[in-house]
Amino acid sequence: MAFPIKHLVLGVTGGVAAYKAAELTRLLVKAGVGVRVVLTEGGSRFVTPHTFQALSGRHVFTDLWDNRVPNGMAHIDLSREADAILIAPASADFMAKLVHGTADDLLSTLCLARDCPLLLAPAMNRQMWENPATQRNVRQLKADGITLFGPDAGEQACGENGMGRMLEPEALMAMLEGHFQPKPLKGCKVLVTAGPTFERIDAVRGITNQSSGKMGFAVARAAQEAGAEVILVAGLVSQPTPYGVKRIDVESAQQMQQAVNAHISVQDLFIAVAAVADYHPLQQHEQKLKKDAQIMQIELAPTVDILASVASLPRPPFCVGFAAESQNLLDYAEQKRKRKRLPLLAANLVQNAFNSDDNELVLLDDHGRTPLPRTDKLDQARQLIAHAARLYHAGGSPAPAARTLDRKA
Repeated sequence: MAFPIKHLVLGVTGGVAAYKAAELTRLLVKAGVGVRVVLTEGGSRFVTPHTFQALSGRHVFTDLWDNRVPNGMAHIDLSREADAILIAPASADFMAKLVHGTADDLLSTLCLARDCPLLLAPAMNRQMWENPATQRNVRQLKADGITLFGPDAGEQACGENGMGRMLEPEALMAMLEGHFQPKPLKGCKVLVTAGPTFERIDAVRGITNQSSGKMGFAVARAAQEAGAEVILVAGLVSQPTPYGVKRIDVESAQQMQQAVNAHISVQDLFIAVAAVADYHPLQQHEQKLKKDAQIMQIELAPTVDILASVASLPRPPFCVGFAAESQNLLDYAEQKRKRKRLPLLAANLVQNAFNSDDNELVLLDDHGRTPLPRTDKLDQARQLIAHAARLYHAGGSPAPAARTLDRKA
């Protein structure tokens, strides 16, 4: 899928995190984005213009009076060409400039003269970030319609640890891409389940499956990109949490059900992507069972059907299910959808989906079938979210307040 923007002004201010901007430039160019780098005097102390020129393949701008611009108005021409301006790193000093409308160099002047979105990736010492003056500036920047990506918490160049660390280039790429996605779920609350459950037999063994969680995590990211407030209940997987998504880690089907039940009453949509084990051992052993020559017999009982229990609530959220089959995909999937009374179900073959970076889905609803050709799972997830949002807004679910009141009653 093509990157949603074609032209970006990347502003680099003074800070050790400027070295990350070099890698970010490389990733942007690789994604097909035309990058114009504007360095402040402080930024050029950390990374030279020659580095960014080599990575971007374009001239780097540092001077408000740059004579390479025919009309002498680099602050106008650069901002008019851009789909967005991203300042990474954005220092505390530069953020203060933006709040007060200061225009004393090329970067601050073109930000003031812009007619495109302005995005900031803050980077500073934790005390600087937590300082009341900086926090006042952050609130004002947001009130002025400026978007902040981060910062993150972690180890800092000064040796301290805390909030203020600039996001990594890969995370900034994901946030930049997500920022320009449509927002059909703005203001909605979405709960997603992902990954396999693990039903313990003893201290080390258990019943599980080959689900990697990739599809569920892609759906959570796509829902967050679409403007939703997202909770992700995840089984035992090693996937990175999408930025802006609240993650709850669980192990068993029972734990997953408890996590879902604790949050479901205020959700607008529930998307059950998790590959929940169908059975759990009736007896769990605290210690590891020793191997011997005897056949081990384990009694199994059905696990709870989390999706069915949510869909059968008196006033359920809009429920989206997943069906993973190895044969007779469409017949089995439609039977599952009708049995659980789901407005939307996504069907896929396990041999194509598990542990794969791409997938092929068929969406089934009351209007028929919508095939989604094979592509990467994030693209599939975005198409699924767009389809679910259309059905939801067409009247597939009651208002959140009404559901909450009904349940309390």
